[in-house]
Amino acid sequence: MRIGFIGLGVMGVPMALNLIRAGHDLTVHRIKERSKVLVEEGAVAAPSAQEVARRSEVVILMLPDTPDVEQVLTAEDGVVAGLAPGTLVIDMSSISPVATVDLARRVHDAGGEYVDAPVSGGDVGARDGTLTIFVGGSDAAVGRALPLLDLMGRTITHMGPVGAGQATKVVNQIIVALTIEAVAEGMAVAEASGIDPATVREALSGGFASSRVLELHGQRMIDRAFEPGFRIRLHRKDLGIALASAEHYGAELPGTAAVARQMDQALARSWGELDHSALFRVLDGGHG
Repeated sequence: MRIGFIGLGVMGVPMALNLIRAGHDLTVHRIKERSKVLVEEGAVAAPSAQEVARRSEVVILMLPDTPDVEQVLTAEDGVVAGLAPGTLVIDMSSISPVATVDLARRVHDAGGEYVDAPVSGGDVGARDGTLTIFVGGSDAAVGRALPLLDLMGRTITHMGPVGAGQATKVVNQIIVALTIEAVAEGMAVAEASGIDPATVREALSGGFASSRVLELHGQRMIDRAFEPGFRIRLHRKDLGIALASAEHYGAELPGTAAVARQMDQALARSWGELDHSALFRVLDGGHG
């Protein structure tokens, strides 16, 4: 297929590579040092998002935040301006589910189809094609998207209509954030008590406290190994989306608000580019 891919960051580059290596023709935008490999592998660089859309049957977005997606889609030289009738837009960014519904309407009004398909699994999952993908959209649009999503992910679930994928990602980010904070508190208490945190982690791995976060991020906390991964500043962005969405839907998120404040402390200490497991540093006085 002729695919456009916009958003060539830590996650986007390996995701795009998996599509190229599966035999698809890619058009990309904003080539930088990290993404030169895509051109070397056969991708074609286009000067604008509009031109990407003109050259593509499917346009995939993997951008940092809601305003970035809005800009790329709706700017004068954006994707919507270049859409041919029937073009499918797949937004794999993590953005507001409320804004997603409006953006999908704009794409539909221009004659296109829209699927929201945010991911979980980090840079390793992007590289290995094992991402978990939460999908929102019509049955027909999702059916068109699935062969491509299968090349990038392992666990792919159609959650419901447009916006349902983003809403599910909000749930995911809430649970991950609060679990990281819980593991960080546990590791901090273990150290303060004079117990070997590595032994604590191992002992808990067979019990009810066991989790993927304890396994991976618990070890990061023990080793003080906070290279990203998934950056604190991006997870804080996601918690902002969660809090705004909860206000829109009339839900209360006191735990999420508390973790967001802790992440704000990390950002204030210039730790935003560290892995989100570095939330532990807020609790250990920044010594890790």
